[in-house]
Amino acid sequence: MAEVSAELELFRRRWREELAGDAKRRRRETAAAEPESRRGAEPGEPGYLKLARGLLDGGTPACRSPSPARPTEEPAGDGDGDGDDLLGQLIRDLNEINEVPFFDIQLPYELALKIFQYLGKTELGRCAQVSRTWKVLAEDEVLWYRLCQQEGYLLDTSISDHSCWKLALKNCRARERALKTNWKNRIGAVSQLQYELGKILCDVHSCDGVVIAGYTSGEVRLWDTRTWDYTAPILEPMHGPGEAGPQPHVSFVRINSSLAVAAYEDGTVSVWNLMFGREPIHRYQHNQRIQALALASEGATVATASGFEVKVESPNDRGFWQTTATFEIQKLVNFLNLVPDVTGSPVTVAAAEDIVYLLKAEDPGKILHSVYGQPVTCLDVSAHEAAFGVKTFGWLLNEPNQACDGLSKMREGECFRQVEKEAGGPSRHLSTSQAHQVWQSPGRWQPGLGQCPVLERQGLQILLYNLETSQCLKKMGNSIGDFTCVNLQNSPPNMLVTGNKDRRVRVFDLRKSESLCSLYAHQLGVSAVQMDDWKIVSGGEEGLVCVWDQRMGTKLWEMHARHPVRHVWFNSHSLITANIPDEKAPRGASIMDDDLTAHRKHRGIIYAYEFSVDQLAVESILPICRSSYDEVTGYNYNIGLAVPYDNI
Repeated sequence: MAEVSAELELFRRRWREELAGDAKRRRRETAAAEPESRRGAEPGEPGYLKLARGLLDGGTPACRSPSPARPTEEPAGDGDGDGDDLLGQLIRDLNEINEVPFFDIQLPYELALKIFQYLGKTELGRCAQVSRTWKVLAEDEVLWYRLCQQEGYLLDTSISDHSCWKLALKNCRARERALKTNWKNRIGAVSQLQYELGKILCDVHSCDGVVIAGYTSGEVRLWDTRTWDYTAPILEPMHGPGEAGPQPHVSFVRINSSLAVAAYEDGTVSVWNLMFGREPIHRYQHNQRIQALALASEGATVATASGFEVKVESPNDRGFWQTTATFEIQKLVNFLNLVPDVTGSPVTVAAAEDIVYLLKAEDPGKILHSVYGQPVTCLDVSAHEAAFGVKTFGWLLNEPNQACDGLSKMREGECFRQVEKEAGGPSRHLSTSQAHQVWQSPGRWQPGLGQCPVLERQGLQILLYNLETSQCLKKMGNSIGDFTCVNLQNSPPNMLVTGNKDRRVRVFDLRKSESLCSLYAHQLGVSAVQMDDWKIVSGGEEGLVCVWDQRMGTKLWEMHARHPVRHVWFNSHSLITANIPDEKAPRGASIMDDDLTAHRKHRGIIYAYEFSVDQLAVESILPICRSSYDEVTGYNYNIGLAVPYDNI
């Protein structure tokens, strides 16, 4: 303690000597510069020197007595040179410990900053116009960094990455407005991702701009749409002994941020690590054809369904892949999903005809939903919920509800009334033949008797289940067509978007169990759909991709290709769509043909749209003008240029 006090006294003595020497030098310079008429008035000691001496002596300086409305500022012009730098530094240091005026009280800076953090951008801008002190407080980097994080910008950055977070937030919002304008007006560039030697496109999946595609030639190819000059690699399968000859078709492909998975027609599953090259890191085999494939959105977990078996594979702590769980179910699986953000053993949701299973290692074979004769038509899961469409049959006989003085016609989606008081109870299901028998029974209907029961056909619905309690939370929709696609995981909170065979796209609010909007989208039914907070992108069986403004309920633009749209994915600045043909072996094509490629109209196509480029999609450079000289030339009908145009 004595050593610290001695060092502090030594520092104070040296600073006093420096201040005294600086004051003498400044008085000599001032006396030499002033005219003879003003030399009689010896200037006094500057105010900042008095302030410094007071601080060194350990007392409170008497020259600073801030008023309730605004802190007192030292007058400028006490001197120039090094003294101004010292004065400015002292004032800046004192501002951090000064009390900030809040009307008739004084608050510490940290407490005032705590109050200001509850203000928005507009309020902070208004507060910055009150006084100089409030301006410094309202433009504090901590406040604007927090606003930037709250609005979803630059989430993976720290406060030290930008010198002015107010400007960073302004630039992010300007970029967001420009992207929204480009989306609405289709301003950007579009490119086609094609691989002629792969023949027919079988399946496509994407994650954060990286696209994986599987073909009938057995090849799996990757594209990274985030870089313009990226060369797509071909992922090589792992050949076993005696596997010479043509490769089986690719059935399914999936990709996340670290893994790529492909399932083949012969029951083989190959797993690649995107960081370790083209050779697969894991391979396993099913005895039958694979019906469904699922890959965890984050992490390394793969689930496959073949026959009546569902197998889950994942690496252990040492990195060696192993079978985590195997489940035996009663029916063939149609849809398979892995629940995201699960700690511990993976959780799988499988839809097998009219049964939905919740498969856990500690509780195998748990049934989430089962109604005989009501098959599941689509499935999607989030971290805590599962949404799926069910197909219902028959008619529903409800309680008497209103007067009827006439006979309504019996049509699909409508109701007809009959006055049989003893015919069934409330909510009784009747088949169509039973409904006709009730309808045609003699003496069953007499007009003008007042109350009568209502017989109506049940519509198809979307069911929402909680995965933790296994309880049905909501029943939504009542359409006459099958729900063909549902997107829960990528939708905004409390929102759900679906596509239907009745050619409509519906958006549901999960808090109200009602449809917010219904868009007449396509001619042959909706096959893929995704939405965010303001737009909807849907794909149809006829090959049409439509972009909608959700709030206005209007179509912004559309693009058409030959085959059905099976994959739609977008983020703030890009859109990826895939038109995949249903016919994998078109007429006239044979494995023994010498043609190494399929005709362009049979292949299918992948489109990548980039809306951060200020270029009209219809005026974008043709793919042939972007090709290099090592491109493979066409065969037969696929006439290509031996020497393509130069790059523009």
